[in-house]
Amino acid sequence: MSTRKAAGAPLAIAALCAGIALAPAALAADAAKPYPNRAVRMIVPFAAAGPTDIVARIVAQRAAEILGQQIYIENLPGAAGNLGIETAARAAPDGYTILVVSTGFVINTSMYSKLKYDPFKNFAPITLVAASPNIITVTPSLPAKTLKELIALIKSHPGKYSYADPATGSTPHLAGELFKQQYDLDLVTVPFNGAGPAINSTMGGYTPITFTALPPVVGNINNGSVRGIAILAKERSPEVPDVPTSGESGVPDLESDTLTGLVAPAGTPQEIIDRWYRAVAQMIAEPATRERFDKLGFQPVGNTPAEFTERLKFEMERWGKVVRAANVHVD
Repeated sequence: MSTRKAAGAPLAIAALCAGIALAPAALAADAAKPYPNRAVRMIVPFAAAGPTDIVARIVAQRAAEILGQQIYIENLPGAAGNLGIETAARAAPDGYTILVVSTGFVINTSMYSKLKYDPFKNFAPITLVAASPNIITVTPSLPAKTLKELIALIKSHPGKYSYADPATGSTPHLAGELFKQQYDLDLVTVPFNGAGPAINSTMGGYTPITFTALPPVVGNINNGSVRGIAILAKERSPEVPDVPTSGESGVPDLESDTLTGLVAPAGTPQEIIDRWYRAVAQMIAEPATRERFDKLGFQPVGNTPAEFTERLKFEMERWGKVVRAANVHVD
């Protein structure tokens, strides 16, 4: 009995050692497989069901099919997106962490004095997936029916009116600040935690004006619970065709949109960056994907990494000026 135990022990130890010896070989074999050979984490630095999350889920679903690998969403909201962005900045640059960003990714550099990331030093832009124009809506009882009438109404009652926005530092918020700066308006800013609460406040008449991205408010405009005053774009949206553009309304230089794009931690191999760009460009070219974005109020883009980099730099400079003029700071 003891002899068999003694004989079996060396065999068990040998098998264990063989397993340990094979482990590095198995890892090396996985690493040698074409990218991606395991699941990819896609970080969304905002809560579920918001515009950034909606775009992320469309991309994740189709990219998983194109790349042949599972892609899972991880929502990490907090600090205007900074929590999720900083988490992604610390991730390994191996292509298995992709970050979905909005325009706040670059705007935050002007608002926060102690950011733990740099948009261009810590990240490699991949592509601008889609843009959604911002829009001004009002409570139906507000007497102003056009943008010029709204300006006149605010001017005639300094400090009386307020506008809701989905978050401090969001492009809808800063579009409102730009509106105030351009027309010297005494208009109170009321930030909310998301587009839904901001829209609900305007529906109830508490904040008679709202600046939001288009997608969250399309249904409210179409059912009449809020009235669209102007879409801040060069062209009207097919989802709200009766809402004129700000240019049509005689108010130039107010166009703005909310961007949603993909970036990866700095140092991610260029072939992986290019692989993601090609995957997104492929899905954007598909009529079914374009239709999904169009119905939600997004304008699909799918530009190159270099083009996305230049767009982010432009947005950083443009909104940085507005932030400084409005003295918007968050510590």
